[in-house]
Amino acid sequence: MTDPSATPPRRILYIHGHSLKPSQEVLEEFTRNAIRSGIQRDFPDDVAAFDEAEIELMYYGDLTRPMLTDRGREYDEELDIGDRRNALASLRAVPRRKKFSFRQYDTLPGKTASKEFFAGIVAPLMGFLGMTIPLIARIAPVFAAYLRNEDGLGSRIRERARGQIISAFEARAPLMIVAHGMGSFVAFDVLWQLSRDERFAAYASRKVDCFVSMGSPLADNYVRRFLIGAKSTGIERFPGNIINWTNLAAEDDYLCHDGTVADDFRAMMREHIVSRITDYRIYNQAVRYGKSNPHSSVGYLIHPRLSKVIRDWVCNPAGPL
Repeated sequence: MTDPSATPPRRILYIHGHSLKPSQEVLEEFTRNAIRSGIQRDFPDDVAAFDEAEIELMYYGDLTRPMLTDRGREYDEELDIGDRRNALASLRAVPRRKKFSFRQYDTLPGKTASKEFFAGIVAPLMGFLGMTIPLIARIAPVFAAYLRNEDGLGSRIRERARGQIISAFEARAPLMIVAHGMGSFVAFDVLWQLSRDERFAAYASRKVDCFVSMGSPLADNYVRRFLIGAKSTGIERFPGNIINWTNLAAEDDYLCHDGTVADDFRAMMREHIVSRITDYRIYNQAVRYGKSNPHSSVGYLIHPRLSKVIRDWVCNPAGPL
């Protein structure tokens, strides 16, 4: 007989980014394998604890693929899956966490900071001129469509994310949210809704143990204006349900050209809305289609920094670290 007072398994909800994705089943398995590989490399004795956690994918690739293909984006799913597996296999072959260094990163094929330079220098100027959305639409059209809520896309994505977070809240499951790129923006919006929107008042007191953003645009001054809570004032601008926030930003990742969030969201610390915000600058060693891709999700998911954050959380019986 199940003990109703027992704490349910820890739950990790992963929210993916903006690019074209393979099927939900494939991406969910790939995500788990990438995270598990990092923990196996650095903390082999703790793999069993990780395996006890529930890993969920918040998937919206089926909502965005038609939009992208209608705009002429070609997608070879079989090739994408094969290249993702090749990238993961190469990263699995890195023997030690110390190898995820600048020295190794600097040797990757096709490495360039041109996108990051464009995002860091040109984007602020275009934002000042009111051209933020056209710029985002060129680089990340799905993200631009989300911000503009084209055809209700933003609302539909948030509805899915809300459903999965509410499910964890109702199960009283300890929850970590790991979100990549645009996914971190979605997570922030939904967490704001669940803690500030009167429609979801029943969940206002529930907390997320740890929010991990990777390659996130949340530090961008102009993009941040599109957050759902941006028009509110005081502490109402921010979600009130995050205990710990860890942000990973890879060198040369164009989507997180401003790599730190602690300075942009320091009011959350000052007003005691969050316990801790920690920024880490990392080197994403992923190679996709023969070239360095510092925004690639697999390079974040297998990185030693994320491995440690997740390992510390799943192995800490008293609560989040």
